[in-house]
Amino acid sequence: MVEATEPSLAQGYPVAREPAGTTVGRLLPRGLAVLVLGYLLLPLLAVVLRGASIETIRALGDPLVIAALRLTGLTTALVVLAAIVFGTPLAYYLARTDFRGKAIVETLVELPIALPPVIAGVGLLMAFGRRGLFGPVLERFDVVLPFTTAAVVLAQLYVSVPFYIRAAALGFRGVPREVEEAAAVDGASTWERFRYVVVPLAFPGMFSGLLLCATRAAAEFGATLMFAGNFPGRTQTLTLAVMTWMESSVSRALALSVLLVAAAVAVVLGTRLLFGQQDEGRVA
Repeated sequence: MVEATEPSLAQGYPVAREPAGTTVGRLLPRGLAVLVLGYLLLPLLAVVLRGASIETIRALGDPLVIAALRLTGLTTALVVLAAIVFGTPLAYYLARTDFRGKAIVETLVELPIALPPVIAGVGLLMAFGRRGLFGPVLERFDVVLPFTTAAVVLAQLYVSVPFYIRAAALGFRGVPREVEEAAAVDGASTWERFRYVVVPLAFPGMFSGLLLCATRAAAEFGATLMFAGNFPGRTQTLTLAVMTWMESSVSRALALSVLLVAAAVAVVLGTRLLFGQQDEGRVA
């Protein structure tokens, strides 16, 4: 009885070998991907590990920390409200209307995204400051904007509302016109079509835009510092407080940093869970 043996070169069968460089070509992208992910994760992990202490938790009860939290929450809420009221009509108009100069308008809307925040703050100061373009007009009505809480809202709105307008416009573009036309045939008014047909269908885009707008407003730094200053209890937001306290109280700075990291993680995970499930439902 002849035993079965593995084919070999001696028996005339070639042994399959991987082409030269295949292993390197397969492992190199993975290694680079792990390196980038590690680089993105390491600073966040360092903040959490250094901030996870009793001293940091106690710092959350500091009156200055509470004031910064309250001010940031208030201004961010006002920014979101202003984005909905003033940004939604513009987003709908850009999504549903073709007109001469539309590309210019869209460029102007998205320009603050690419503009350095410090330059945005300088622009706001030159426009609405005491010696700005509209400063004398505002003074006639006893309105002073720079270095006030209103200036914080304006600075945050300037750098964050483009995120909402762009996302909402994409949501509106995704609504089939046939659906609106069918609602019009059924007798729905313009407002009823917008309220009960367009908004529900465009809501995922609008909501994701609001989340981006809110997080960008809460994280704003440069424009706020230039136009509103850094006054505790009046214009000192969370990011400005972190900068200030890194020089005097690292525990306070770490406490707010941990809060900001936790809020960012919650927003990103919440968005992915919400819209990821919707995308899976569409695919299914």
